[in-house]
Amino acid sequence: MTTSTPQQETKMWFGITMVLVGVIVGFTGSKMAGTSVQGPAAPTAQVQPTPTAPAEDPVPEYADVKALDDTDHVRGDADADITIIEYSDLECPFCARVHPTITQLLKDYGDKVNWAYRHYPLSFHPNAQKAAEATECAAELGGNDKFWALVDMIYEKGSDLTQLGTYAKEIGLNQTAFQSCVDSGKYASKTAAMMQSGTAAGVQGTPGNVIVNHKTKKVAVVSGAQPLQNFKDAIDGLLN
Repeated sequence: MTTSTPQQETKMWFGITMVLVGVIVGFTGSKMAGTSVQGPAAPTAQVQPTPTAPAEDPVPEYADVKALDDTDHVRGDADADITIIEYSDLECPFCARVHPTITQLLKDYGDKVNWAYRHYPLSFHPNAQKAAEATECAAELGGNDKFWALVDMIYEKGSDLTQLGTYAKEIGLNQTAFQSCVDSGKYASKTAAMMQSGTAAGVQGTPGNVIVNHKTKKVAVVSGAQPLQNFKDAIDGLLN
């Protein structure tokens, strides 16, 4: 029978301890950044205190960020020099938290900044995909304003799929036509294309906020539900 010495047992327990520390550090990193992160066996994100020192994010080249086109939903001045492109998930608590922050940025910067919302539904949020498709149905039936009205309502009231028809009625859409559109799944490919464009721009979790200056071609990234001032610092850096 083989027996272990005290020294061997000490080394074994030290090795186990270091593995556990590595797992904890990796998990904590995504939480402190204020993001929901896609990955195998990823836990559903829980709301955490706003970080004061978020990790730096890789910044894509301007050419790697999909240009705005008629498939995008833009809030604010269409001719603004700066666009905040938010890759977002309608079931993500961090996305719900950053929503009023970006709304405030539009008020503070006026015609200098606009906001483009692109879908990035994470697989471990079961309602996110259909909720994203539902907002596209709202846009089909009522235009850009109804798209944003439904996005606002989902972040305010939740992404319960059984309530989407009620939300649609509340914002003035034909509920029957809306439900038929959602059930058809006709916008699944559009949401998938938006997610692919986010991945190409380096987005790894939600909300992924890619900020671009269309004149200078400079890009900044502010990932997660970060404080208002962090966004302002990034925008001011692009404007100067």
